[in-house]
Amino acid sequence: MPKNKPNKGLLKRIRITKSGRVKSKPAFGRHLRSHKSGDLMRSYRKAKYAHASDVKRAAGMLHRRIVAADTGVSRGKDADES
Repeated sequence: MPKNKPNKGLLKRIRITKSGRVKSKPAFGRHLRSHKSGDLMRSYRKAKYAHASDVKRAAGMLHRRIVAADTGVSRGKDADES
């Protein structure tokens, strides 16, 4: 039986932190920037962390469990087994 392959596009866009949070860069900060304020552009430099529902979706796309270490809550396809 073939192995499940993770979504490579998603792997390039996110990082899973040691505590189990899904970290990414915000959208809209790369081009068409001349009409955007400096405050807005500075806010795009900060890392964004995914909502719990998006973490569940990412776990399904990566075919792996993502466990938040600080809460002990398991999210993803195999969450019902624990």
